[in-house]
Amino acid sequence: MSKISDVVKRARAAYNTGLTRPLQFRIQQLEALRRMIQERRSDITEALAADLHKNEWTAYYEEVIYVLEEIEYTIKKLPEWAKDEPVEKTPETQQDESYIHSEPLGVVLIIGTWNYPFNLTIQPMVGAIAAGNAVVLKPSELSENMANLLATILPQYLDKDLYPVINGGVPETTEVLKERFDHIFYTGSTGVGKIVMMAAAKHLTPVTLELGGKSPCYVDKDCNLDVACRRIAWGKFMNSGQTCVAPDYILCDASIQHQIVEKLKKSLKEFYGEDAKKSRDYGRIINARHFQRVMGLIEGQKVAHGGTGDMASRYIAPTILTDVDPQSQVMQEEIFGPVMPIVCVRSLEEAIQFINQREKPLALYVFSNNNNGTAAWGPTMARRASRPSPTAALAW
Repeated sequence: MSKISDVVKRARAAYNTGLTRPLQFRIQQLEALRRMIQERRSDITEALAADLHKNEWTAYYEEVIYVLEEIEYTIKKLPEWAKDEPVEKTPETQQDESYIHSEPLGVVLIIGTWNYPFNLTIQPMVGAIAAGNAVVLKPSELSENMANLLATILPQYLDKDLYPVINGGVPETTEVLKERFDHIFYTGSTGVGKIVMMAAAKHLTPVTLELGGKSPCYVDKDCNLDVACRRIAWGKFMNSGQTCVAPDYILCDASIQHQIVEKLKKSLKEFYGEDAKKSRDYGRIINARHFQRVMGLIEGQKVAHGGTGDMASRYIAPTILTDVDPQSQVMQEEIFGPVMPIVCVRSLEEAIQFINQREKPLALYVFSNNNNGTAAWGPTMARRASRPSPTAALAW
């Protein structure tokens, strides 16, 4: 494990040379990162296919394009962002020249996640490079093919000392967290987020934690159910449900539950055909442990659609559960899989109370044509955690 310490020391030494200070160097590194994506796009696609069964279109439009857009925008705006910012003078500073000068944080640790293993590992790196930081990158070991690819190709395009990649599992992550960093950016589960924050606290290192949660979806009786269910089906079942902002469960009046089920089934057939297992557009669960976890959440539930799985291929059919008990296991933790529970509520007020009694998720989805009712969501929406921008979070 001393190797990990050496890697971090080299990154710190390279940063201390001042190499990352000039904007031109940062832009050159961002251009090199863009060139890597363009030249190795087929390798990136293959890794995503091996890890999560993503086809070429899905790989590009779910992961790659966001990074390219971030790079383009950052290169364009970086000179403006880096300028000193004038500050209004006060009586105490009227004889002074006051301004805010932005400095790089230093050496940043980025711990990537496995559900979008390219986008959510590389996109935060764009902001870190732009801000003039050195970056120690730790991809998720669960998306093994992408982790190995990044460890191979990143050093071929970026400065090897300033932007090293550390591969490995829990022991390696534990060891790297012992090192002192100037910022830690972590995307993943709440449980690991707590471990990261505890490790960071020992050095008073600031952190950005992009965690998950059970994002509720409220469907009102007066909305266009065809539109609502098509959008819900897309957001829930893309990447086989392994998306941190996916609708986690539906709250609705019992009178429209059956309609919602039928319209979700119609959309699923449109998206993935009669058998989603044969669809090139439908993903797979990342590993056997998560497969068993998600299948366990279905046990004992009233299955209106799907409910089957194949361990060998890590396939779980798009699944809809009805009349779900709020106390059941599937409602106690983030599902992170292709399972949609429907919980019946008797009113908008009951839905708001239901949501406010639970931990804050990343998103809240409301489908309604009643504009007068939107004011009722005010306190609820104010409690929702906003998703941080990778660039903003790792800028100066």
